[in-house]
Amino acid sequence: MEARSLCMGVAAPLLLVLLLPLAPGSHWSAAAQTTVIAHRGASGYAPEHTLLAYDMAVRMGADYIEQDLQMTSDGVLVVMHDADLDRTARGPSRHCTGPVGEKTYEDILNCEVSSWRGEDLEALERVPTLDSVLTRYGSSTRYYIETKQPEHAPGMEEALLELLGRHDLVPSSPDDRTVLVQSFSSESLRKMHGLEPRLPLIQLIGASQMPDDIDAGMRDVASYAIGVGPTQRLVTPQFMSAAKRHGLLVHPYTVNAEGDMRRLIELGVDGMFTNFPDRLMSLRSPN
Repeated sequence: MEARSLCMGVAAPLLLVLLLPLAPGSHWSAAAQTTVIAHRGASGYAPEHTLLAYDMAVRMGADYIEQDLQMTSDGVLVVMHDADLDRTARGPSRHCTGPVGEKTYEDILNCEVSSWRGEDLEALERVPTLDSVLTRYGSSTRYYIETKQPEHAPGMEEALLELLGRHDLVPSSPDDRTVLVQSFSSESLRKMHGLEPRLPLIQLIGASQMPDDIDAGMRDVASYAIGVGPTQRLVTPQFMSAAKRHGLLVHPYTVNAEGDMRRLIELGVDGMFTNFPDRLMSLRSPN
């Protein structure tokens, strides 16, 4: 994840309201309710956004697997974090370097995304399409999908909704959380909300995106989304209080240390993104 534009500009100061700490013995009950979101799959153990990483996350029991979306020049939604292929793709340079949006899907078929970490894997994996991920896992898991740089990929939102419809994954209401869609772009989320108001949305918030008046900012987000995804260091008692006043879920990213997981659980977050789903799963039980 990385910060993009967020239209939450407000100016009045917030009266800070502190959350009470959890009562003694309530840590485990709170942990048991914490949603485990596999960040790019179990990417602490396997190359990100590969079927290997997703398979591992599902086996670990993660509640969601995350897909970052890029769109090829011929309109195919592929699962890759970066707008450029250079960091994770390997293959012929004419196909496997440069912006994803300047390549056709046929170009990207020449690239593999599993050897860049230098691990000794049994097989190389190609860049998955969102279609292939939804086909592979069906209803066996839940999906947390991010529109990446949607301002540079006109039609991404429509393509995503079409694909969700084809896989019968358009929810019947925002209370159906089989699929969550997140973005740093409030414009993209507002567009999605207008196109399909039943789809539950999450507003990502980077470190530089906190509004001056956090309460008014949360009120604005609640007009089109059901939750917020802040970078973990933004999560304070004041942040939690404002989010909960407006009925918003809080899913911080990216939380890999057990101490950070415990701190956020005690603050009352609803879930969190982690490269190590098994670590967070282990906190859901005192045994």
